[in-house]
Amino acid sequence: MTDDWGSKRAGASKAAARFDTQVAAHDAARGLAERSGGGEVRDHRKDNNQIRNTDTVGKKDPYPPKG
Repeated sequence: MTDDWGSKRAGASKAAARFDTQVAAHDAARGLAERSGGGEVRDHRKDNNQIRNTDTVGKKDPYPPKG
């Protein structure tokens, strides 16, 4: 199957793009979250829409601690 995985913003009714693999969809969703200032990226199972993985994406700290 082609274009079997989607990536969409929170609250959107339709996917912003479709992908052949879940990894590609996850990477695209991560990019959407990074460009919009951060958020939660969630991967769902295809059969029952259950969340199987979450990834928090945040803004880069302009003043990171010195270590």
